[in-house]
Amino acid sequence: MAHATTREHGAGHVSMDPIAQSSAVHRPRAAHRLVVAAALLAAVVAPGVLDAYTISLATYALVLGLLASSAYVLTNVAGLPTLGQGAYLAIGGYTAAAISHTITTNGPAQLIAGAAAGAAAAAAIGVLAARTRGTTFLIITLAVGALTQTLASRAVPLTGGDAGLAVDPITVLPGASLVTVKGYLYLYALVCTVIIGGALTLMLRSRFGLAVRGIAANEPRARADGYPADTYLWVTYTVAGAVAGAAGAILVATRHTIAPVDGGFVVSGLALLAALLVTRTLVGALLGATVIVAVRDLIAPNVLAGHASALLGGLFLAAAFARILIRPLIHRSEHAPARRSP
Repeated sequence: MAHATTREHGAGHVSMDPIAQSSAVHRPRAAHRLVVAAALLAAVVAPGVLDAYTISLATYALVLGLLASSAYVLTNVAGLPTLGQGAYLAIGGYTAAAISHTITTNGPAQLIAGAAAGAAAAAAIGVLAARTRGTTFLIITLAVGALTQTLASRAVPLTGGDAGLAVDPITVLPGASLVTVKGYLYLYALVCTVIIGGALTLMLRSRFGLAVRGIAANEPRARADGYPADTYLWVTYTVAGAVAGAAGAILVATRHTIAPVDGGFVVSGLALLAALLVTRTLVGALLGATVIVAVRDLIAPNVLAGHASALLGGLFLAAAFARILIRPLIHRSEHAPARRSP
């Protein structure tokens, strides 16, 4: 495997390997850190200023944000657009519900079990999926999502069918009382989101994450440099499944119920939309989920009652056209010659 950051090709021509190229492009910026700090501060103070209904929406936005983060890792980092991450949310959620009914009501234990179940399912499916690209990969993920929702609907003794499965409230610490206050459940979801998001950030900034970006940017070159692309993408798919499974466990812990529709095609589509809506970053995926929930459940009922889907569709088109218009300006600014001071 190549470890050097540059390679010579012919006399005097030096090119950068995929990891070095990725690290040069994806360095954290001060503005990005400021946005993260401001968003985190707003999230922490939210329970003190918002009503119970809005807090429940904010809690779901965190769940959708985690699901969008898993879609972001596949779509924006690995270059594998997906419409099936809702399947792993459902697998993680039903696993957490089973743990609640049979073993413990401890929320962190359910979270770990849900993430492990999502990772295991993704690892099994990824053996095939990670060897495909483009439209084929998209179709496989779509089929996985549809099959999972169908199985959840028909396995009534295990899942409760379309009516859903009720789950007891969680405890956070052994021997502690059950958590039922919406504000506390929101803070639990927020802490889980920050921890998982932080772990994802570290992974994406590691040599592994940079290698995955390099594979997405130029797979033939990465293979020529000795990187096993299929293995790297299989691990990435497994990690994305774990994040989606954790989102399902948090959904169960905060909503106390789960149904097949919670991991259906619409949810997977919203996760992909959130990953692409604001900025193509991990924080952007979380912010995109917040925008989607706010538009669908707060703005649409008051502005366009019964037309939330149309409003979301318009939002997606606006974001897509904005990217088309802005991309040439960004390209020009990045390649403009530097001004020399006199």
